Amino acid sequence: MSKVLFIKASPLPNEVSRSSQVAETFMAEYKAKNPSDTVEELVLYNTEVPLLDLELMTAGRELQAGKAFTDLAPDVQKRLNAYNALTEQFLAADKYVFVFPLWNLGIPPLLKAYIDTFVIAGKSFRYTEHGPEALLKDKKAILIHGSGGIYSAGPTSSFTHGEPYLRTILQFIGINVVPSIFVEGIDHNPSKEAEIVAAAKAVAQESATEF
Repeated sequence: MSKVLFIKASPLPNEVSRSSQVAETFMAEYKAKNPSDTVEELVLYNTEVPLLDLELMTAGRELQAGKAFTDLAPDVQKRLNAYNALTEQFLAADKYVFVFPLWNLGIPPLLKAYIDTFVIAGKSFRYTEHGPEALLKDKKAILIHGSGGIYSAGPTSSFTHGEPYLRTILQFIGINVVPSIFVEGIDHNPSKEAEIVAAAKAVAQESATEF
């Protein structure tokens, strides 16, 4: 039995977000094929995701220097508890399903803030004399990525820092990232929206049976 963490990184409701619709198709098929697995859904835009800022970095250094957690300011304790809860939730999962849009050739800022909660030295990777070593080598992930243009291949593929960035950071900590599902090109060809979404859903159903 596997524990799946379904991470939604779009503020748009499902009826508006085409990539979320495809992700729901993926999850429905996955649940049907793996009824004994547990699925936990994390909607980032409905979740407190603390930003890694000066306050949290200072608190981390103070704790490393021996300061008691209870001696931190109450609001800092609250933020650290929320931060650490996201870290532990991520580490406890076996599989990850990310659904996210391409914004200005990158990822949504809240997704980047979330990434910072689990890419942590000593937790998901460690430094060695031979360089960084991944610690999450027995886990896998799939990325479901939406974009108005076409960036998965062709002349614009080198422009994007969305799917390639998330794939790279997950691989850096040892996670096996299977082929991504792209929901793309609708803004280029609005008349083909239904066709594009249907094709992506078909890929999602097939991918779910193998995930």
